[in-house]
Amino acid sequence: MMWIWFALAILLLVVELATTQFVSIWFSISALITGVVVAIFDEMGLIWQIVIFVVLAIGTLFATKPFVKRITGKPKDAKTNLELNIGKTAIVTETIDNIKETGAVKINGLVWTARSDDGSVIEQGEVVIFKQVSGNKAIVSINKEENK
Repeated sequence: MMWIWFALAILLLVVELATTQFVSIWFSISALITGVVVAIFDEMGLIWQIVIFVVLAIGTLFATKPFVKRITGKPKDAKTNLELNIGKTAIVTETIDNIKETGAVKINGLVWTARSDDGSVIEQGEVVIFKQVSGNKAIVSINKEENK
């Protein structure tokens, strides 16, 4: 019966390697430990084997969750590439029309979907100021100094 636990451990390890979510690894480790316990106590019933596996899996998952979150999570104040452009100027590459839901700007060599902050239509080629981020869209306004 122990070979089933070792096979399950390998299967769950493969799943973890395919997903890299740090979830299946704890079940894999629990299956491996359960297999070792079953190898030592070869007369152990199936119910006890399952109990050992479940307790180990839940225990390792909850015990390591804060640690895994700390090393894999994004800091709360981390800025995205889009947010780092706030206050900079950009060139309109596609006419911005909030009603038609069209518009794009180019900033730092990248093109972003854009909307105007006041709902006005901004023509292609105009220089705009990057004001804020809304979802994955750049909210911009006309740069009055550049467009005179």
